[in-house]
Amino acid sequence: MPHETAAVPLHTRRTRFDPADDLRRLAADGPVTRVSLAPGAGGEPLWLVTGHDEVRKVLGDHVRFSTRRRFGSRAPAGDDGRPDEGVGLLMDYDPPEHTRLRKMLTPEFTVRRMRRLQPRIEDIVTERLDAMERAGRPADLAELFASAIPGPVLCELIGVPRDDRDDFLRRCHAHLATGGGRQERTAAGSAFTRYLAALVARQRKDPDEGFLGMLVRDHGAEFTDKELRGICILLMLAGLDNISGMLGLGALALLENPGQLDLVRDDPAALDRAVEELLRYLSVPHAPTPRTAVEDVTLGGRLIRAGDTVVCSIPLANRDPALTPGPDRLDVTREPVPHVAFGHGIHHCIGAALARMELRIAYAALLRRFPGLRLAVPTRDVEFRVRSTAYGVERLPVTW
Repeated sequence: MPHETAAVPLHTRRTRFDPADDLRRLAADGPVTRVSLAPGAGGEPLWLVTGHDEVRKVLGDHVRFSTRRRFGSRAPAGDDGRPDEGVGLLMDYDPPEHTRLRKMLTPEFTVRRMRRLQPRIEDIVTERLDAMERAGRPADLAELFASAIPGPVLCELIGVPRDDRDDFLRRCHAHLATGGGRQERTAAGSAFTRYLAALVARQRKDPDEGFLGMLVRDHGAEFTDKELRGICILLMLAGLDNISGMLGLGALALLENPGQLDLVRDDPAALDRAVEELLRYLSVPHAPTPRTAVEDVTLGGRLIRAGDTVVCSIPLANRDPALTPGPDRLDVTREPVPHVAFGHGIHHCIGAALARMELRIAYAALLRRFPGLRLAVPTRDVEFRVRSTAYGVERLPVTW
């Protein structure tokens, strides 16, 4: 069912797997359009960029398009409960601050380094599949699998002790929840941030072999405590909804395309290509951090004035016919294309290697464990997650 209401911001509207019709109409009028993302709600006009080439130009040009912005109610809370002003959140940094932090962080996110986590990710996925099997049929794949994997993986990466994880993740989810009140989210965010402050202090005193410990050991004097805390917050903000959205939505897309599902399940060599196609086709992040034009720029035949806000549509950019033939068709055998599901330029997702590995492991294990997996409800009854920074399914009842 289309979700084309004023309550849902224009650039986040979808119709099942696809960008909503009103977004498609905008894209048909040109790759750059002046719009209000909240029509009828007093939203300030801004520029919505929908063409793949134009999106890459914006995201790849940090000189003329800045990510510095005002911080809203979802900003991480500081020690006093107020926002931390984005400290350590790379997506809100411009060079030279961004360059300094990214240079130190990048070695910790190489494919080789991420492979150290592979055995633990495999264990976490197996634990969730075991829990799903114990729950019996029908089971909610969104709750028991898609939403239950990213949190423990991120805790493993950051170094949150296992005894602390349930409470830590509860506070994190409460802070991110779009349905709760602002006061509740702020309180959860403050508790979440206080825990991270204590974790950073412990790592300063006795660094372990994990991600935080390595940063402290190799670059301890070059990071402030607030920056270390902010980096952890960024990983949680970026990883939870995006990966859970991809796991649930990707499973649904495969279940509705059994021929594609068979290819992924039966040919391990096809998995890498399938993951890239699902990332392109589903595009669960609606948009990266908005940019502000630093100077007058002509883009897609439109003049963007200095000070104007620019929002890039990831789903429309990845469905641009200029990117690949038949972009609205899921084809897990498609030759990988330079999609922007992880962004582009200096703000390209630093955790992309981890995300790809997590998706490969989870999809393969799910389809191997339950070769007869199928929906337990008609496809029209599947509920989608529309009020979130990342698209996904609310519930996904399955049987096998």
